[in-house]
Amino acid sequence: MSTYLADSAEDLTVEGPSATFTYRRMGPQGGVPLVLLQRFRATIDWWDPEFLDYLAADHDVIVFDNVGTGHTTGEPRDSLDGFAEGAVEFIEALGLAQADLLGWSLGGMVAQRVALHRPELVRKLIVAGSHPTAWAPGAPPMSERVLGIMTKPGGGDTEDMLYLFYPETDAARASGLTHVDHLSTRLGAGGPGASDAAADGQVTATSKILEIAFEQVAAELETIKQPVLYANGVHDVMLPAFGSYAAVQHLDNATLVLYSDAGHAFLFQHAKAFTTQVTNFLAA
Repeated sequence: MSTYLADSAEDLTVEGPSATFTYRRMGPQGGVPLVLLQRFRATIDWWDPEFLDYLAADHDVIVFDNVGTGHTTGEPRDSLDGFAEGAVEFIEALGLAQADLLGWSLGGMVAQRVALHRPELVRKLIVAGSHPTAWAPGAPPMSERVLGIMTKPGGGDTEDMLYLFYPETDAARASGLTHVDHLSTRLGAGGPGASDAAADGQVTATSKILEIAFEQVAAELETIKQPVLYANGVHDVMLPAFGSYAAVQHLDNATLVLYSDAGHAFLFQHAKAFTTQVTNFLAA
């Protein structure tokens, strides 16, 4: 088993208005830190440590659990704006004047809401394996199989995760199993997962993107003036890459990157290539 520096990053806490936030901080401090926002049902223990090590080689990287999720106290939120408020609470509790945000999946939607409502806090925005906060016209619908896995108690098993995150090819499956192995140190320590209440709130929040008119969200995207890096796997069965293409057409300063052999977890399947992309984007 490989050894990763991220697996030895200590748990830290900071008090916010509505929660005691648990976070980990890695890499050289100074400048604008990179704050990561996690996916549906996940906690800080679910970040791939290889991915974190690549990022932290050049950046001050902070991962945290939002209000009422995993290691963080408080009542779970049930809206994207509620999650965004929790992220803002955390950033301000750390005393950060500004941050770069990298949101994966649900976290990408939350990051966009932070940039929309508190633009002065966000220098640059990275939206990974995510989507605008309304379903783009023409995007393929989420399948019954995907919806079924998302609503399973505990989020399903390893086979379910592989289906959601990786294409059904031998190479992608092997990458997915490597990702599972990378997670074993943190998950094996038995930290708290996302509670049923937290998961229910996330289901409620994400279901609302199907009810919002895309035109409304497109108009909101046009107010985001920060540089944005949108990135997806072409074979994402959860949040189709079509949504990324639709989003960047309404962003003032956006770059779109697609990985042709990957799905929802492209950022782990292509960890070194994507973190190089992130480094170049943040340095530009």
